[in-house]
Amino acid sequence: MVPRTLFERTHPARVQPLDRTPAMNVSTVQLTLALSLALAATTGCHREVPHAVPSSAPTARVQVAPVAATEHPSMEEIAGTVRAKTRALIEAKVTGRILRMETRLGTAFRAGDVLIELDAPEAAARVAQAQANVAQAARELARFRGLLTEKAVTPQEFDAVESRWRVATAALSEAETLAGYLRITAPFDGILTRKLTDVGDLATPGRALLEMEVPSRHQIWVDMPEGLLDRVTQGMKVGIHPGGSGSSLNAVLAEISPVADPGTRTVLIKADLPDGTGLRSGQFVRMQVPLGSVRTLTVPAGSVHRRGQLESVWVAQKGIATLRLVRTGHSMDGWIELLSGVEAGESVIVSGDVMDGQPVEVIP
Repeated sequence: MVPRTLFERTHPARVQPLDRTPAMNVSTVQLTLALSLALAATTGCHREVPHAVPSSAPTARVQVAPVAATEHPSMEEIAGTVRAKTRALIEAKVTGRILRMETRLGTAFRAGDVLIELDAPEAAARVAQAQANVAQAARELARFRGLLTEKAVTPQEFDAVESRWRVATAALSEAETLAGYLRITAPFDGILTRKLTDVGDLATPGRALLEMEVPSRHQIWVDMPEGLLDRVTQGMKVGIHPGGSGSSLNAVLAEISPVADPGTRTVLIKADLPDGTGLRSGQFVRMQVPLGSVRTLTVPAGSVHRRGQLESVWVAQKGIATLRLVRTGHSMDGWIELLSGVEAGESVIVSGDVMDGQPVEVIP
């Protein structure tokens, strides 16, 4: 504790205590300024950021653009997935060990091309047995036909022999058909997209082995919230934006499910894409659903400056450059929607280096 002087002890009210608070360092000042900027961005619609401008700052020549109040369509974006319009899971109709199969994904096939060959010795044995039964029945039928001509047998006996021959022939046809199922063929022209088994596995009815699709025909599947159903109709065109790219496509709503999912309160919507879009099954897209029109304030994209999480524009007001903190919305064709910070009719600086409070001269 610092000793007090005699004057301080006798006149305590006249002596002010020394300020012994440590001086703020540079980092503390920077942190305080950053917090002030963030608070201005969230609380003030027209909060201006003070900056010290030298009194001798020259007049800056700048170009400005008006803050435009425009009407534009309001869109709701809903996540969707690209699906093949024609797709099939390839399964076996008979039980058998996989002997040969196509293993390369993306391989193109024509309808009828062999995809998988199964090994089932019992199928070949059934064919051989059926062939022997047919041969025996045919010989007996030929013998009874001669006896019928000689009237050695009755017509009823001949009909019974002929019926046994027809049954044997049908059994042979069934055995040959089942043997034909050992060769699994492509149901349509398409490409191989998934392989769910391999050579040596046992194929059984009901188990998917391969997946094929037509690569040039796709749909967009969207789970649309039930509250937006009144905004869409079958046959209307909607905008599609593939994820990760700035391109856009038009799709036509082809199917609207008549029921909603009780768990998610959504309805399945399918939209047909044009051929040759280059999209792949499973890709992420965004579907735009029109909601009407809204009035927004827009400025050229080049007039908005971003520093970290802060967004700002320079406003030319009565010949003075003023920095405004703003909040942005959607971007559209070189323009940016401003949600706060400016008003319609004000002018923002689109070119020229200025400081806050610096005199400006507007040039064409």
